[in-house]
Amino acid sequence: MVCIVRKRDSGQLYAMKYMSKAQCRLRDALKNVLREVEILASLDHPFLVNLWFSFQDEEDLFLVTDLMLGGDLRYHLSQRGTFSESSVALFVYELALALDYLQSRRIVHRDIKPDNILLDEEGHSHITDFNIASVLEEGQLATSMSGTKPYMAPEIFACAADECVGYSFAVDWWSLGVVAFELVCGSRPFDIHSSTPLSDVQTILATPPSQPVDVSGRMWDLLARLLSARPGERPCSLEELPLAALLPGSGKETILSKSITPQFTPPKGHLNCDPTFELEEMIIEARPLHKKKKRLAKQRSIRENQLSLDLDPELADPDSPTMIAEFRIFNREREMERKEREEREAAWEQELIQAMNASEMSSIPIKKTTAMSLDEELLEELDEEEEEENDETEADKQLSQQDNQGQQSELSRSLSTSSGETAKK
Repeated sequence: MVCIVRKRDSGQLYAMKYMSKAQCRLRDALKNVLREVEILASLDHPFLVNLWFSFQDEEDLFLVTDLMLGGDLRYHLSQRGTFSESSVALFVYELALALDYLQSRRIVHRDIKPDNILLDEEGHSHITDFNIASVLEEGQLATSMSGTKPYMAPEIFACAADECVGYSFAVDWWSLGVVAFELVCGSRPFDIHSSTPLSDVQTILATPPSQPVDVSGRMWDLLARLLSARPGERPCSLEELPLAALLPGSGKETILSKSITPQFTPPKGHLNCDPTFELEEMIIEARPLHKKKKRLAKQRSIRENQLSLDLDPELADPDSPTMIAEFRIFNREREMERKEREEREAAWEQELIQAMNASEMSSIPIKKTTAMSLDEELLEELDEEEEEENDETEADKQLSQQDNQGQQSELSRSLSTSSGETAKK
């Protein structure tokens, strides 16, 4: 069930989906729900229905998401029949941006169809329902036969028939092509239903659709490319789609900022959904939300009595509600605050590093000058010491010469004296 809720502190409106834990276990769907929450908590894009909060009580799991008051494309197809080519081109552009983003996060949605494309009040499209989405590691292929038959790509059926080893992100672009064809023409390109046998599906998909007479060449070029049976020949990114001719002057940033006003705007005077279907869901709901407070209080009282009697509540009541430890409790507001704080801290750290680098750069010339002056002083001192040593050496030489000369003179005198004395004798 889905209802509109208002956050008390901000007054912001959201859509809240709540799922019975007992029903999830009964349908073996709990694993898918846990995976969906993990995937949604990691995503944030203008053309996705983003998750804001997730929590649980004893009975239910709660997902609080963006509120889309424009209804889904399935409802509008039932009301309008077809859309103009320019409207479809804008839808395709917006959804292609979302698929590009999912592919960058290695997520394959596997259930792109009009029911899972919601419009906001202005008419912009958003992908929802990641219940069977999967995260593919590098080089990994998906192999399970998952999706809604009329929108499933040929390679999914080929994989189920053991004709190929698996499939990848290209299956979402095939589904986008089927949706775009249905929006333009009012019917799907292939007559496939949920009850169509696998062999018949493959036979039907083997024949490519023909161009309808009321579809322009530019639009048909887009549809034919998306509906290429070979995944390798199918566009798998926005850049590969021929949208420029259908939306002249529209750039990626213009689309992302939702600056273009859609030609189709959902009516604002009434709910954009089938009220009969919504009423039926409310009537058959076993545990209505407005009675939950009293119901949980009664259940807690019973469990307390069981515990006081030393009884195992799980054995006493097989349907006893429990808290699921694996279910992620998520709060996007706190995540945004945390990221903003981390960005501020990173900016401060960068500023500090730049300031330190600037300080070091400005101090380098001073250090260099000081080093040079010290070197010059040392050189001068060495020169002076060398000169002094040279002077001392020269003086020593002179003294040595004088000593030698003196000794020679004394020797000469002594010889002369000896010669004279000898002559006298």
